[in-house]
Amino acid sequence: MTSSKIEWTDSTWNPITGCTKISAGCQNCYAARMASRLQRMGLERYKNGFNLTIHEDLFEVPLQWKKPRVIFVNSMSDLFHEEVPEKAIRQLFGIMAKASQHTFQILTKRAERLYELAPRLIWPKNIWMGVTVESEAYAYRMDLLKKIPAAVKFISFEPLLTEIDSSHSLYGIDWIIVGGESGPNARPMKAEWARGLQKMAQLYNVAFFFKQWGGTNKKKAGRILDGKEWNAMPQSKSFCNL
Repeated sequence: MTSSKIEWTDSTWNPITGCTKISAGCQNCYAARMASRLQRMGLERYKNGFNLTIHEDLFEVPLQWKKPRVIFVNSMSDLFHEEVPEKAIRQLFGIMAKASQHTFQILTKRAERLYELAPRLIWPKNIWMGVTVESEAYAYRMDLLKKIPAAVKFISFEPLLTEIDSSHSLYGIDWIIVGGESGPNARPMKAEWARGLQKMAQLYNVAFFFKQWGGTNKKKAGRILDGKEWNAMPQSKSFCNL
């Protein structure tokens, strides 16, 4: 578990690493690039590169952290990947429930498997569940998320690759994150796409977090939208680095 530079979390916990590409947002996957780099550096946990790998010795790490923090689960994988056994998913949910001092953020593109397994998982209040919707073609993931009994439900529109139709309802969603793609070959995000989502969030009283404009130099591009930073967190929780 390590401190994170991701603007909307404090730490990352990667009991599973590696993934496979399933949709448009995966094209320039940052995690795949990072895994390849770590493999070249000789890190034992990335000896398999970006092939899915389960690290059972890391499962109980959150129980050792006593100070509360916000933890992004599997920033280097997808917990609901088809190769992750249901038993492992259920075990990890149990550990997160036991580590009740922390808040866990889970994000998946595999909304179908999430929906399938949700009735067999436990959903304590400290587990936030999210899906990635990178374009209008994957907006159906929002509808599946709404059916999940998580206390906090969120959507990451990152990398935002197309406009999201304003006819979609955000009712039942607690938080949205919007950001452009970054890194080599980054695809552009239009300002009107981000503004459209901000207006939708305002209409449905949903917390809105603008993460970045992205591009090949995301630091230079910054994260100011219409003259301000947007850092809202669900349930009036203010973001802080621990």
